[in-house]
Amino acid sequence: MSVVSENGSSIVRFGVFEVDLRAGELRRNGSKVKLQEQPFQVLTLLLERPGDVVTREELRQKLWGTETFVDFDHSLNAAIRRLRDALGDSAEHPRYVETVARRGYRFLAPLNGHSNGSVHASTLTASANRRWLWISAGVLIILGVGLAIGWFAGSRSASSRPNSERRLTANPADVPVLGGCISRDGRYLAYSDRTGMYLKVVDTGETHPVQLPEGFHPEPVSWFPDGTHIASSWVENPSQEPSIWDVSVFGGSPRKLTDQGADPSVSPDGKQITFYRGGKARGEIWIMQSDGQGARRLVGGVASVFSPVAWSPIGTRIAYVSATYYPGASSTATQLHTINLSTGESRIMLTDPRLGPGIAWNADGRLIYSKAEPRPNQDDYNLWALRLDANGNPVGSPERLTRDPGFTSAVTLSTDGRRAAFFKHSLQPDVYVVDIQDGGKRLATPQRLTLDEREDYPYSWTADSQAVLFTSDRDGTFQIYKQRIDQTTPELMVGGAEQLSIPRISPDGQTILYLITPKLGETSNQVRLMRVPVSGGPPQLVVEGPGISNHQCARARSTLCIFSQITENEMQFYTFDPMRGRGPEFDKARISGEDSYSFNWSLSPDGHWIASATKIGINQNTAIRLFSVADGTVQKITVASGAGLSNLDWAADGKSLWVTSFTTDDSWTLLNVDLQGKVRPIFKDERMRIGWAIPSPDGKRLAMWESSGSSNVWMLEDF
Repeated sequence: MSVVSENGSSIVRFGVFEVDLRAGELRRNGSKVKLQEQPFQVLTLLLERPGDVVTREELRQKLWGTETFVDFDHSLNAAIRRLRDALGDSAEHPRYVETVARRGYRFLAPLNGHSNGSVHASTLTASANRRWLWISAGVLIILGVGLAIGWFAGSRSASSRPNSERRLTANPADVPVLGGCISRDGRYLAYSDRTGMYLKVVDTGETHPVQLPEGFHPEPVSWFPDGTHIASSWVENPSQEPSIWDVSVFGGSPRKLTDQGADPSVSPDGKQITFYRGGKARGEIWIMQSDGQGARRLVGGVASVFSPVAWSPIGTRIAYVSATYYPGASSTATQLHTINLSTGESRIMLTDPRLGPGIAWNADGRLIYSKAEPRPNQDDYNLWALRLDANGNPVGSPERLTRDPGFTSAVTLSTDGRRAAFFKHSLQPDVYVVDIQDGGKRLATPQRLTLDEREDYPYSWTADSQAVLFTSDRDGTFQIYKQRIDQTTPELMVGGAEQLSIPRISPDGQTILYLITPKLGETSNQVRLMRVPVSGGPPQLVVEGPGISNHQCARARSTLCIFSQITENEMQFYTFDPMRGRGPEFDKARISGEDSYSFNWSLSPDGHWIASATKIGINQNTAIRLFSVADGTVQKITVASGAGLSNLDWAADGKSLWVTSFTTDDSWTLLNVDLQGKVRPIFKDERMRIGWAIPSPDGKRLAMWESSGSSNVWMLEDF
């Protein structure tokens, strides 16, 4: 393969570098840079399509072919590292080669002095058409594929309109864009990150900081019609809900509009604002006057999560996306609604399990919304449009607007409908292993265990503390893998087309217990608890029932195993035997209430206690409840942890708990909480979200999941 410039030259230039394609050389300021042949071919492929994503699958096909068996993930990762080393580039702050999470790579720099990257692919030359055969002891890891989802009947595969798309912000992963919106005249982008709030001229890129009071860090969400004020969210106290403020782009003192609220959306005439209350659960949609007066609830429900609200062009209707959780089921009912504000009439425009949180209402009557892709790109969300008539009825079929990787949300529009700004996020959950030091008082630096670009979640260790059991969607649906801590590739333990979750070990360490849950979009809440030998063999059914949500066993000498089952307003516990099935109900530890599904629990290693805490809610002091297995008595541990607790797991010695805590400014901390209520913050990562931490049986390590990613604002024009 060769890449040539428009004038036919085999020299491609970017920055201080030039690539001689015929000679196979990379030069920096005229001096040759040593670069192995394989990284050079990766560079050649990226230069063919500057600004576009070259997928890992495309790189595999073109560099290794389909009949070459290598440890592909390791080989490609090594080639990318060598290429970045030669260019003086980094994955965290890319100037040339950007990683697009779960997809591939993109070349960022202008080529041959042109910002549009004016190079094109031509006929393969003999020197560039070579393949390399790598002989490796490893096996080829099949690249991830995702859930198969049907498209809307009759939907078009692409928009009939020519449109252009470009990135408006270029923040690195460690400084993500937190809030942003395009002005109503389409001339300015207001956005914020950890360093402050900024105003950017869309056409020129000129950017100016907005001067605000020290310590005030708002997230701009929606412009007022006058073009000088923005409704913004701010977390005053990380243990409380956000508040809504009127912020001037000229700086100065902001004005608070309401104490509790997030994601404000200003009406077209600027007289009303919709917003949310209910913290991370987004439990209610409210509306108020633009000065903060007359607030009232429009819609709500404790089991619902809502997207930001979109106003119709004339301000008579609003639209939003809701996701309603069915207790005990693994899926949600996801719907796009509209409400007539004068009559209160509510309509469901679309019902689809892949609807996302991005929504806007364009001047030409089209509802713009985000939707997930079918596999193998199930984690990517793109923009679609549904046209409505004057009465708010759907007309025709949905129309695709974008085709890009990343999670799309927070869509804002110019009044004329020609420009749409939206967020693209990438989120990469991976398994990390970290050594516990000083008797649990501190942790060493976490080391990434899983090296793929899919979603990986750890749940357990093997009995010898040398391997982690985790789930991954790298092959489409979530399957169960085992990976030794000294290895770079995992072993598939349980595969197939079903959705698998929560692999844990039996008390004797010989059996893997796991759940088979309904697939996305299925309304059934029937769950199967299965077993399979660690040494291999066919899976067998242990228990089946509606709403089975979690399971865990103590360690030998105890043989106690418990699973939880969720009914409409209650979580119940049952004992079970891995070989014989369901036992009696453990009725001493019932959890009642409408949000019982939100509770996380863990069984102590000796089988004496069940610890539980809610995963949602905003409380300055959150209680962990300890249920005695022997007599059902309850002890409470008060944790002053900020906004709330996310997940908890017992330490290996049973004397404390590893707990993740979150605040409303999206800060996450791993805590160690002993049974007397002493709380020690052990680990905090400013760049990544912490999910949970699973201790190894010998108590020497934790298997954690952390999510890395990036967040930037893009713009779609003339769509």
